[in-house]
Amino acid sequence: MGETKMKTYQSFGALAKALIRVSERLPATLEVVAETSAELVKEMAKAKIGHYQAEVGPFPAWPELTQETQADRVRQGFTPNDPLLRSGDLRDSIESTAAPDGFLVGSQSEIAVYQELGTEHIPPRPFLAPALLESTPAILNQLGAAIERTLAGEKP
Repeated sequence: MGETKMKTYQSFGALAKALIRVSERLPATLEVVAETSAELVKEMAKAKIGHYQAEVGPFPAWPELTQETQADRVRQGFTPNDPLLRSGDLRDSIESTAAPDGFLVGSQSEIAVYQELGTEHIPPRPFLAPALLESTPAILNQLGAAIERTLAGEKP
């Protein structure tokens, strides 16, 4: 964030008017932050597909694909050791949407659920939740800077 600019007001009435203006602009500010945040998390989640991931917070590192899985991938015409990446459908299924009160990033694919959470036969290889966790510092910085600009009367 930049240098803090201090505004002074000649009366409580002038301050009240300024606060009303800020409150009217705040939803648009929050929507801009939600849109950029959703895009950031979506792209980070997509980038995880095909690459082994280290442990992130409570989310486990991705285990190596078994030799059986690697051989099966090759038989089907895929690279042997690019976890979660075959045709690109899983990666391409990741979508985002935003609103002033937040954003969603996810996939309609059942395979995404199986991989994110694991199953009886598949270890978890989370990519959505870690993407959000890793993006959180940047999102908070964007939010703080956007609110600061809004309070200063600038566009988000």
